[in-house]
Amino acid sequence: MPPAPATDLPQTPPAHSALIRVFGRIGLLSFGGPAAQIALMQRELVEQRDWLTQRQYLDALSFCMLLPGPEAMQLATYAGWKLRGVPGGLIAGGLFVLPGALVVLALSFAYAAYGAVPLVAALFLGVQATIIIIVLEALFKLSRRALGTTGHRLIAAAAFIGIYVFQLPFPLIIAAAALAGFASVRTGAAPHAPGTAPPPLAGMLPTVALWLALWLAPVAVLWAIEAPLLTDLALFFGQLAVVTFGGAYAVLAWMTQVVVQDYGWLTTAQMIDGLGLAETTPGPLILVTQFVGFLAGYQAGGAGLALAAAGITLWMTFVPCFLWIFAGAPYVAWLGEQPRLSAGLRAISAAVVGVIANLSLWFALHVVFAQTGMVTGPFWAFVWPDPASLRPLALALTGAAGALIWGLRWPVVPVLIAMAALSAGAAALA
Repeated sequence: MPPAPATDLPQTPPAHSALIRVFGRIGLLSFGGPAAQIALMQRELVEQRDWLTQRQYLDALSFCMLLPGPEAMQLATYAGWKLRGVPGGLIAGGLFVLPGALVVLALSFAYAAYGAVPLVAALFLGVQATIIIIVLEALFKLSRRALGTTGHRLIAAAAFIGIYVFQLPFPLIIAAAALAGFASVRTGAAPHAPGTAPPPLAGMLPTVALWLALWLAPVAVLWAIEAPLLTDLALFFGQLAVVTFGGAYAVLAWMTQVVVQDYGWLTTAQMIDGLGLAETTPGPLILVTQFVGFLAGYQAGGAGLALAAAGITLWMTFVPCFLWIFAGAPYVAWLGEQPRLSAGLRAISAAVVGVIANLSLWFALHVVFAQTGMVTGPFWAFVWPDPASLRPLALALTGAAGALIWGLRWPVVPVLIAMAALSAGAAALA
């Protein structure tokens, strides 16, 4: 496998124990979807520890946004790889997913045994309110760094309007931003670092072969032992892993259609419940696939099959993320040094600000209001809340979280705990 580069690293790379501690913390606190997760890593890796420079972080973020799969998990994997090579990437990526996967597994057991879990939603309302404030803070900081020119600000605004108002596909927005940045640099411009050459492509082949074999090996085993449900799950979620551009929201509608109508693994109501559970747990939202696999297995054969189904679903969903990163990460720095490619990445970073703003607004509307609808027109359709469904408790918790973080400068962890306790207490008294 290509070794981690020796340049642009901290003078003393962090020990593996430090990686475990920091990325374990990130994994435990990564509530609120990719916007909040990207914000959390910005705070932990760039601002508090200087493990990555701002340019490295934005280059990596732009690269990960181009890949299929959960971009925040891949960003964590890249950061670990940059600091400590492949072992660091495994630590960072694994710890980003593991806490949420364990929580989703526990909640899946509870859901299968007892049905819906309203207490969990009540407990995490305070967490969700806090995430709104964290995301707003992150948007402000990222905007200052990624929107340094008028052109970049226009790209961010266009990305937000395109995805929020006109429902344009996420890959189209990112591709358009990249083309705009690419075209802004004249042909023949000199590289930022003359003489720099990309790593040879031959070095990528062993990495691709190894991770491709690891990813697909369970499919061959399941087919050989004639386990039809597990094989179907593996094939479907393997396919899903390579088309999930733009995050989980981009494929949820298609996934629901296949899971409910084609396979009949879950009902529509169960899918909605699963999404609700995934929304209120740490880790990437695509962990909803684990809930789908678990419940499909539980309903077909009980707890044992459910555990196997959840395991194969996680494997097929997340192993390709390590494939993309370990194969492509050695080229991120080189890409950033090429004038036209670098301009494309800068433009993607600007578009990412607009995309995160869209995700942030979507999340805030669904936390503060109980009901939302769509405003539609000839060429547009965007989410708008029902004012009568305002949730005063959610609004109050958001205000309290803002006062603690912005006014009193409390650290994030105590605020999350305090808001969760307040929310659970209010639900108990209601």
